[in-house]
Amino acid sequence: MKPMQWPRLLSQRRFPDQQLPPPSAAPVRGAFVQDYDRVVFSSAFRRLQRKTQVMPLPETDFVHTRLTHSLETAVVGRSLGRLAARQLLENDAALAQSQPNLDQDCGDIVAAACLAHDIGNPPFGHSGEDAISSYFASHAAAPYLDKLTPAQVADLQHFEGNAAGFRILTHTYAAHSTGTAGLGLTYATLGAFTKYPKPSVVPAAARLGGASEKKYGHFQTESPRFQHVAAELGLLSKGDPALGFTHRHPLAFLVEAADDLCYRIIDFEDGLKLGLIEPQTGLGLLKKMLNDPAGRVGSVQWHDWREELGYIRARLIGKLVAEVAGLFAQHASAILRGEYDQPLIKELGCWADLQEVQRLSIEKLYRSRPVLEIEAAGFEVLGGLLDAFLCAVFDQSQGHRSRKLLLLLPEQFRAEGHQAGVCDYEKILLLTDFVAGMTDQNALSLYKTIKGIELPKGF
Repeated sequence: MKPMQWPRLLSQRRFPDQQLPPPSAAPVRGAFVQDYDRVVFSSAFRRLQRKTQVMPLPETDFVHTRLTHSLETAVVGRSLGRLAARQLLENDAALAQSQPNLDQDCGDIVAAACLAHDIGNPPFGHSGEDAISSYFASHAAAPYLDKLTPAQVADLQHFEGNAAGFRILTHTYAAHSTGTAGLGLTYATLGAFTKYPKPSVVPAAARLGGASEKKYGHFQTESPRFQHVAAELGLLSKGDPALGFTHRHPLAFLVEAADDLCYRIIDFEDGLKLGLIEPQTGLGLLKKMLNDPAGRVGSVQWHDWREELGYIRARLIGKLVAEVAGLFAQHASAILRGEYDQPLIKELGCWADLQEVQRLSIEKLYRSRPVLEIEAAGFEVLGGLLDAFLCAVFDQSQGHRSRKLLLLLPEQFRAEGHQAGVCDYEKILLLTDFVAGMTDQNALSLYKTIKGIELPKGF
């Protein structure tokens, strides 16, 4: 197969080929900057401000939410994209002549994709994905899955925030309009966003292994959309094209690296600031990764370890961004041929230390009692919401309770009106969109209300 080509990979056309009137004047923002702005102004992105990153329902300003994590990942991603592409331009005169703005474009694409990378994540962090998956694997959900295909069942029983994110970016509810564009992002940004370019079910014999196969990237409803994106970008198929399984867009490796660096180092910083990780241990580990040359002593004397922590974290991320950019440039040819498929950060010299950072975060932060208690409650909340509303959706008698519950659903999540007649799978997916799109607080409040635990306070 011919390698992927940068001109196609950087497609500025917008999904799904909307015919828009030509602008009356030259745009002041490039197409990929417009992608970034469209994500910022979306309601799904706004809700990330009240979704868990590490500490559910935080009562302190110290810790990050999904919103702040996404913003920081976008900043790191922009630098990664620009640095990596600049090295490609320096090493390839022909590429520099044909794509003189490669560094600017790659930086803007990676920033936009990073900004959106968690937009599909449900309430209560990654445990929210587990809670939704567990509910659909339970006996309570079994009656609703009878008419679904194995692939549709897999979508629900292995619920994936990345697939929910692709749906948000590309789906328009029929209850809203006849449009089909979602946020109308460019094909390039949609490709870079898709870290896992595969459906939920792929035959074992067709799997080649690698980072891009760890999860899946789109539900069955969005499979034709992903194939359309892949064809526009010229993504290489993995095996039989009929499987809908491709190699990654090269810039997806940088999106993954930006996310990996931010969640490992900045979640670790949250653990230190919350007092869950010993400051001396944590600072020592970060300084070891920074590995300042002997004799580098600044004039500043730190009186507050938290301020020193911020300084060390900033410099360490800067150092690792430069190293990852170099690794991407080194492997770019293999990536374009579909011959490289592993996280770039695994090749960093400090990989063992990053693993120790993650081990400490898991032990001291992710498994701390407050996190575990609220995540356990999240299983009850999300499972309870799904069960109550699914009972109402599939209640043939349309009893009084079912009608009341259905009226609580916003119109775009109901299988009626312009959305009437959809199959059982899509009815369930509409409801899953509703529950997964909630903030932590909204989900908890609605659960208490419909269970009669706590009544709303009124207008």
